[in-house]
Amino acid sequence: MTRARPGPYTLDSLVEVAAQAFLQRGYDATSMEDLSRAAGITKSSFYHHVSGKEALLRGALDRALGGLFGVLAEPAATEGRPVDRLRHIVRRQVEVLATELPYVTLLLRLRGNTETERWALGRRREFDQAIAGLVREAADDGSVPADVDPVVAARLLSGTVNSLIEWYRPGRVDVPALVDAVERQVFEGLLR
Repeated sequence: MTRARPGPYTLDSLVEVAAQAFLQRGYDATSMEDLSRAAGITKSSFYHHVSGKEALLRGALDRALGGLFGVLAEPAATEGRPVDRLRHIVRRQVEVLATELPYVTLLLRLRGNTETERWALGRRREFDQAIAGLVREAADDGSVPADVDPVVAARLLSGTVNSLIEWYRPGRVDVPALVDAVERQVFEGLLR
């Protein structure tokens, strides 16, 4: 690996280096030696900033989850008609994914092998449960058909957004156009 950025280093910059390394090599296959080489600093300098590899993983996952849960706390996600709140959340999920792509990608590729990974997977389930609850509210007020399974719908909504990690590349499609396209397909469908 090559040096990711010139110093001085901060915890945020080292988390960024680690997230990229984890995506390239996998968390388990990435050593602290690999991370120090990628950052262009010694292992002892690296340990000056963090306690170890799992702390870096936690920092990267905190960034992804913080963005997603931040969306759920926004006024447009907590006030108004349930279907309008769902639209807002889907739009903002796309924005978070696009702006925090390496961190969200790391979150979505977890397997639950470490305590930190299991914690993050639990938080992802909480997010999906919040979306399912909102779909339930939308069904109750008649905005979506009553026979829509809220859990399945929540997983489909998140799955649609999450699939962007496989093909979205920054700069190829501008984020506002991407947000509009995903919202249109999710809420209006492919066929009219």
